[in-house]
Amino acid sequence: MITVKNLHKSFNTLNGPVEVLKGINQEIKHGEKVVIVGPSGSGKSTFLRCINLLEQPTSGEIWFEGKQINATGCDVDQLRRKIGMVFQHFNLFPHLTVRQNITLAPVSLKLETQDEADEQAQQLLKRVGLESKADSFPGQLSGGQKQRIAIVRAMAMQPDVMLFDEPTSALDPEMVGEVLQVMKELAEAGMTMIVVTHEMAFAREVATRVLFMEDGNIQEEAPPKEFFSHPKSPRLQNFLSKVL
Repeated sequence: MITVKNLHKSFNTLNGPVEVLKGINQEIKHGEKVVIVGPSGSGKSTFLRCINLLEQPTSGEIWFEGKQINATGCDVDQLRRKIGMVFQHFNLFPHLTVRQNITLAPVSLKLETQDEADEQAQQLLKRVGLESKADSFPGQLSGGQKQRIAIVRAMAMQPDVMLFDEPTSALDPEMVGEVLQVMKELAEAGMTMIVVTHEMAFAREVATRVLFMEDGNIQEEAPPKEFFSHPKSPRLQNFLSKVL
């Protein structure tokens, strides 16, 4: 579904360019649940944001469903509709109700009528246990509820893959579980997922593969049982000793 070839990303700073991604190669198949872990500053979020071109790669290729999405002339907006993204800080529109937040994109892009979008929104809200919040505003919701709404909003576009950028790191500890439960249910339903997270229990339980990133590279990858039980590199051994 997604192929990344020799991906580089640099940012210009006052002290000159800083290379954040240093030649990543990766293939993600339909139905996989890939969890990316690693220390802060290792390039995890930048990698995720490059996959749907929220960040433009400096060089390299990104292929999605057979098309190179960072090639000149590619209709990025058309392809991005198939790539759902959930951010650390929800990014809900505060002046819109929950229902309006969910239906805005499908209706604006003429993918659904307002009635169709409203019906889908209600079904998705019921799926995450928030159907009673359809007419509430984001400011009336807890952090966990906001993040579940953000997931629903991404799902309303009926994406082929979902990207999650540390979706629980801004939440109070007691709210983390309700968001992870929604993500587990998505995984069980067959959704292709790429998740940047510090939640190691989630990685163990849900991932088909776990990637360890450091210093702009994927240093190690394996199925979760092997990844956590038999880390090969001393750096991953050291990382896991601090987070488990």
